[in-house]
Amino acid sequence: MKRGATRISAKVGLPPGTLIHIGEKKSEKVRISLIEYNETHLREQELDRLDKVLLLKEEPAVTWINIDGLHRTEIIEKAGEVFNLHPLTLEDIVNTGQSPKLEDYGDYLFIVLKMLYYNESQNEIDVEQVSLCLGSRFLLTFQEEKGRDVFNPIRERIRSGKGRIRKMGPDYLAYSLIDAIVDSYFLILEKLGEKIETLEDRVVNQPSESVLQDIHELKREMIFLRRSIWPLREVISNLQRGESLLINESMHVYYRDVYDHTIRIIETIEALRDILSGILDIYLSSISNRINAVMKVLTIIATIFMPLTFIAGVYGMNFEYMPELRWHWGYPAILIFMLVIGMSMVVYFVKKKWF
Repeated sequence: MKRGATRISAKVGLPPGTLIHIGEKKSEKVRISLIEYNETHLREQELDRLDKVLLLKEEPAVTWINIDGLHRTEIIEKAGEVFNLHPLTLEDIVNTGQSPKLEDYGDYLFIVLKMLYYNESQNEIDVEQVSLCLGSRFLLTFQEEKGRDVFNPIRERIRSGKGRIRKMGPDYLAYSLIDAIVDSYFLILEKLGEKIETLEDRVVNQPSESVLQDIHELKREMIFLRRSIWPLREVISNLQRGESLLINESMHVYYRDVYDHTIRIIETIEALRDILSGILDIYLSSISNRINAVMKVLTIIATIFMPLTFIAGVYGMNFEYMPELRWHWGYPAILIFMLVIGMSMVVYFVKKKWF
């Protein structure tokens, strides 16, 4: 799994608001896409620069600007100039190591979320930071990578005019995007649940070092998910309480629904973490039981051979005055006696169910 930011030391000592991209460069080219709509009007296009948006900001329509690629800090800085974004907001946008959070700057809300994908080819989770700036007539979204988000169903609903999204404002659009991100977490948890079930069967049937490694990898995945999603509860809680004038009162019920989904996701993560802890305990118990079984067999074998070794040792001393040494039937008699002792002990262990 690709995690935290790189080159974070590059910001040490610099003034607040300095724009330095911290993270992976996931897209070579920066793409700026525009969707402008109201109930009767829709315009969608790609922009080569943000100056063209100046004429659209105050129009009676919802303007959604999506920027894919954060490494071109001059484009992010231009977006801040066009939409009057605070320098600290721009700094947080290009720093992809942020935790989910909500900041109210009065004229706009700044929201940071984590968008997660399940990489089927590498069988791991990839993460991408998504930043939203919600204004009275606009919504800005900033993503790390081009063409790899969960927003396509939202775009299709806007294009087709289905539902209420074309009749609502940017607060409803922001809700739709946040809801899409939160719902995608269920798919991630479903994949992890399947991996945990498979791992549980392997622990019971074939406990090995590779199983232990998989357990620790999954535990790290769950810790990362918890760190990425747990702060989201507070973000959605603040949105559904309606403390900002940018969120219409009618939207509270929608954000409350997203809050419920977030709580379910957090509870599922905690349940999966408990299951993983239980699987680790089962693994340790299985290994201990296997060792005990091996030691039990070795102990029984050693116990059987102890009297036989004693007899063999006594008759191997070769003293001159040992009457059995010159007896014609002494050798086969001792062998038969040792065989009887060994078989008797085996029968005794079987009756006691120690064997």
